[in-house]
Amino acid sequence: MTERKSAWQTESLARTYLQGIRGAIPAADLQLQIIRIIVESWCPGPASILDLGCGDGPIGRMLLQRFPNAFVIFADFSKAMLEAARRQIADQDRASVIEADFSSPDWLDRVAEYQPFDVIVSGFAIHHQPDNRKRDLYTEICGALEVPGVFLNLEHVASATPQGETLFESFFVDHLYSFHQATGSTKTRAEIQEAYCNRPDKKENILAPVDEQCRWLREIGFEDVDCFFKVFELALFGGRKTFRT
Repeated sequence: MTERKSAWQTESLARTYLQGIRGAIPAADLQLQIIRIIVESWCPGPASILDLGCGDGPIGRMLLQRFPNAFVIFADFSKAMLEAARRQIADQDRASVIEADFSSPDWLDRVAEYQPFDVIVSGFAIHHQPDNRKRDLYTEICGALEVPGVFLNLEHVASATPQGETLFESFFVDHLYSFHQATGSTKTRAEIQEAYCNRPDKKENILAPVDEQCRWLREIGFEDVDCFFKVFELALFGGRKTFRT
C-alpha cells in the first residue's frame, strides 16, 4: 500500500472532527435519507457495500442497518478513524474494517476478496485528492462495481466564485457555532471561525466543481449521473453502472 502522510491520519484531528465538526454538518440526516432512497431504488437488495474513506462510518452504518442481507466494508487510511468505526459497529458480523489508501490504485488490492460491490459510497474524503487522481479513482470504482451497481459521493465541492465560497464559510461557521453552543461550549463565534479558517487539514482540500465531476462520471460510463443534493459546497452526486467493463 502506498504510504503518505496526512493530518487526517493523526488521532488529534480525527477526534476534533468526530467530536466538534461532523455533528455540525448541515442537513446530515437529509443527506443520509437521500442516499438510502437512491440505493433502495437502484439496488434494492445489495449483497456487498463499500464505504470508501469511511471515517467512523456513518454512511456505511446506515446502509448496514437498512439492508439486513448486505455485507459492508469500511475502508479508510486513518487508523484513528478506523478504530472509531470499529467501536461504532462493535461485534457486527456483517461488516469488516480495512485499512486502505485510495491515493493510489493499491486500495483495490486491499478489498479484492470482496469485489465486485453492488454499492460504493464515499463521504467527504475524495476531495483531498488531485483532480487527475479523483478521475482515476472514479474509473477504479466503476471497475469494482457489479452490474448493476451504484456509486454515490457525498462531498465537499468547489464554489463557482470566491463570493460563493465566502457565503459557504459563513453558513458553515453558523452551524458550527450553534452546534458548540448546544454542547455547552463557551467559545464565541469569532473564535470558532478563526479555528475553522486555520484548521490544520485545510491545506489538504483540493476542491472541484460538482458539474465537472459529474461530467467525469459520464465520460467513464456511469449512467443517470446527477447531483442529487447541494447546499453551497456540500453535494451528493453519483450514478449507476449498467455495463460490463
